[in-house]
Amino acid sequence: MPLSPALLLIAHGSRDPRHAATVDALVRQVRFLRPGLSVATAYLDHCAPRLPQVVQRLAGAPAVAVPLLLNRAFHAKHDIPAALRTARASGPVAEVLGPDPLLLAALERRLAEAGLDLASATDRARTGLVLAAAGSSDPAADATTRALAARWQRERGWGAVTVAYASAGGPRVPDALAELRARGLRRTAVAPYLLAPGLLPDRIAAAAEQAGADLLAPVLGAAPEVAQLLLRRYAQASSAVRALAA
Repeated sequence: MPLSPALLLIAHGSRDPRHAATVDALVRQVRFLRPGLSVATAYLDHCAPRLPQVVQRLAGAPAVAVPLLLNRAFHAKHDIPAALRTARASGPVAEVLGPDPLLLAALERRLAEAGLDLASATDRARTGLVLAAAGSSDPAADATTRALAARWQRERGWGAVTVAYASAGGPRVPDALAELRARGLRRTAVAPYLLAPGLLPDRIAAAAEQAGADLLAPVLGAAPEVAQLLLRRYAQASSAVRALAA
């Protein structure tokens, strides 16, 4: 039986050391869920190893590239394909992580860890959430984030879920919190829709505190649901290649 291709995880990278530490923790989760699967990590910027180094180490062994990205925006559409071409990497590239119900489960895990009671339908209906994303100049990416927020509200019974952005266009976290309060929501919580700590999550946290949010969740980080989703995207890309070869 042929060996499974390696999972080549492609992360953006950051000068903040918490970013790489979070990626390492997520890789450990993936290996725990799928023992024996070869997992290699490459970064686009700031961190090592870079993609050409990792591709060289793979020495032509089959691999499935899985972007550690929540949205299909500039990094997914341009940076990663360009980096793979430069590195002369072959093999399938999986879809980005979002949107997916597993991400909603991870967001709720983080809210619960921050102290929000998720069990009561009444409490949910009285709570307004801010889904605080990085933001993008790509309208399609922002539309995808807004659709995820609407789905979260609809399927899980929150009083309201609105979107805020830490960069690019607005609204910002204080604007989103003000909107929720104007709707009469009794409690507000901010859920960062970001994978690792860094500049933008810190900006979101500062804005949430200054604007008086009742609760702030941690970033998604190495949540088990994120690791499951990475493996799902890996499996989907692998299956698509096998189907084409059949």
